Parts: sequence; structure tokens; C-alpha cells
Amino acid sequence: MCLQMRNVYSEHAGKSTVDSDDVKLAIQSKVNFSFSQPPPREVLLELARSRNKVPLPKSIAGSEIPLPPDQDTLISPNYQLAIPRRQISQPAEETEEDEEAADPNHNPNSNPNPSQGQRDLPQGTPQRVSFPIGAKRPR
Repeated sequence: MCLQMRNVYSEHAGKSTVDSDDVKLAIQSKVNFSFSQPPPREVLLELARSRNKVPLPKSIAGSEIPLPPDQDTLISPNYQLAIPRRQISQPAEETEEDEEAADPNHNPNSNPNPSQGQRDLPQGTPQRVSFPIGAKRPR
């Protein structure tokens, strides 16, 4: 890149050959556009003074270390899986009703399967399950 720039500077100056001044100028322009200079020390000191004028907030928790809310910690459940519900076939429901009608001791208010209320949801409703990241499954 600098070699191409030295030719441009030499042609712009109207020289037929490239000399060391053209090379120096090409390198200097590359350095000036590639790197930025830090702000002067006085500017940084003034920024530090203005920032340090603002007092730190008082701790309301006392001497304890303040902890983030549970939803922001690594040990809280943070994954949700959408498990599609299976559609219960119509003949199976008729069979259960037929069995209930045949059993005279059957109580219609008793629920033999506690999760049946969950199965009555529409098919498109996903089931959400949360679990912690670091949970180990039993072996």
C-alpha cells in the first residue's frame, strides 16, 4: 500500500523518479490514518475531575454483598421447552365413556388421572417446562 502511495506522491510533485521523501510521506500518511492519538492529559484530567465529583450511592443493604435478582443468576431456571401436546384420538375417549357407563361404582367427579386437566387444552398450546442449567440427572 505504501509503495503505491509513494508513486502517487511522486507523480503529484511532478518528479520522474521516486525519492526517500515520497516514501516518508506515504508512510507518515498511512500511520496518521491508521492510528489515532490519545487525547491530551489535561482533557483526561478534566474528565476525571467531573466524573469524580458525583458521589457513589449509599448501600442500603448494610454490610452484606448485594446480590442480583433470582432471574439474573446462573442457578435459576432459565430454559423453557415447548412440548407439543399429542391429540387424543376420538375412539379412545368413547371407550373410556363406555367403560364408565358400564361401571356402576364409578364416581364421575373423581379424576383417575390428575394430568387429564392438562390434556383438555387445545392441541396447539405448547407446554412450558423450566429447569436449571447446572441440574444433574440421577444415575
